[in-house]
This record gives sequence, structure tokens and C-alpha cells, in this order.
Amino acid sequence: MLTMNQVSKTYSDGTKALDNISLTLPSGMVGLLGPNGAGKSSLMRTVACLQAPDSGQITFNNTDVQQSPQRLREQLGYLPQSFGVYPHMSCLALLHHIAALKHIPRVQAAQQIEELLTLTNLTEFAKKRVSTFSGGMRQRFGIAQALLGDPKLLIMDEPTAGLDPQERQRLHSVLIRLSQHKLVLLSTHIVEDIEHLCPHAAIMMQGAIVDSGAMPALIAPMLNNVWETPAKPSTGVLLGERYHFGQSVWRVYHHEKPAADARACQAALQDRYFLELANRETN
Repeated sequence: MLTMNQVSKTYSDGTKALDNISLTLPSGMVGLLGPNGAGKSSLMRTVACLQAPDSGQITFNNTDVQQSPQRLREQLGYLPQSFGVYPHMSCLALLHHIAALKHIPRVQAAQQIEELLTLTNLTEFAKKRVSTFSGGMRQRFGIAQALLGDPKLLIMDEPTAGLDPQERQRLHSVLIRLSQHKLVLLSTHIVEDIEHLCPHAAIMMQGAIVDSGAMPALIAPMLNNVWETPAKPSTGVLLGERYHFGQSVWRVYHHEKPAADARACQAALQDRYFLELANRETN
């Protein structure tokens, strides 16, 4: 279990990235959802001990992260939003190098690397330089390096960025399998990824947690209040516009039918997300 208690962080330019965040996350797949600039990456970097909070406490499995950062690092796998690689090292050589940095015994590392190359579908590319990999292959390499050492906490910051639909689907399958035995914290602005993968999620905006909990609880406020109409309604909160066969369809939140031609819709996490965005824009 990962617990944050009143965690805050302000950068030297005055940007308040984390605003008094208190959050408890269970094991399994947990989504952190928010728009670009919400503070998701700042929170991930703080949990991963890459930067210290100005105030507050973070604990993982009863370990105080600020007091014992090395104990967390020994249990941590981290895939940042972007990462560099040594330009002349092959995938296999670089994984062995990272395993050595993690102090994994050589024999154990060799076995793990073979398994991870299979898991991430990189076996046939093991001797190719990572610097030549496509975006999707590089992301899969990033997952492999994060999993070295069998971490108990896996932090993934926008892992599906730049992936084509097939690679994204393959990554989803990998993440679901991994989450059976560890806490996987998935940070993204792609609502569908969280709704498809995560039984538990938190919504983050402007450095603060808007709400968190099991997926049904997050969607519950939207039940029986989401409608679609072919004309832009004059009442309710607009949740977005989509197109069907080239025709506009408006999605709206309202406690009653907003127009005669409106039809009731099944509520989704995306509706809750857009409602929170709309509320922030009007406040």
C-alpha cells in the first residue's frame, strides 16, 4: 500500500506542482488521471525519490520514503515519460548494465532479462541498439528495464504515448498481468486506458487530487445524469462533442432531460473527467 499525507511541492519559479495531496492507493492497477500540467509527473517523481517534497509524508508498505529512500528504490520500477539511452549499446547489453546498477546477481539477471525480453516481445531485437528502436519498441524496452529486480511498486508515466493500437493493446495485456502481484501506478491523460485497466483511480487537476476511489464510486455521481443530443443544449454542463457519420452529437450533464430529443446514456469515467474540467474552467 502506498500512502501520501499532505504532500506539497513548489518549484523555484513559483509553480505549485503538488498542493497538499493526501492519497492511499491499494495494490493492483491504479490510475492517475489528469490533463497535461496537472502535476502527475511531479507526483510520480516525488514518489520515486527523484525529488523531495517541501512538506508531507510518503510511506510504502510501512516504509517512510523520506527517511529510507534506498529501501523504496530497492522495491521500485520506474518508467518515466521520456528517457535517454546510450547510443551504441544493444538492448541486451543495456539491460545487463541496468541490472548491474540494481545489484542483481549476474545469473539471476540473465534469467530475468530472457524472461523480460519475451514478455515485451523484444527477443528478436535483443542485439540491436536501443537508439535505433521505434517509439513503441523503446517503450517496451522501458518496461523491461523497469521490471528488472521484480519491483513491488511499478510507476509508469504515460506508457502508451506514441504507441500504435496493436502495441497499446499488447502493453495493456502486460500491465494487467503485472498488476496481479504488485502495485502498478499508471499516470496518463488518456481516459480510456484508465477505464479499461484500473479498478481504482484518482483524478488530479492543478496539483490537487479532485477525487479518488474504486471506479464505480468515481462514476456514481454521473449515473442517470448523462445525455446525448444532436443539437447543442442550452442547459446543463457540456461534456464534449463527438461526430457520428459526420453529424454532431453533444454530450451533456444535467439532472433532468435537457432537450426533447435528448437520450439517456450510460455514464463513463470520461464523463466525470470532463465534468471536473468544466467545473475548473468556470470557477
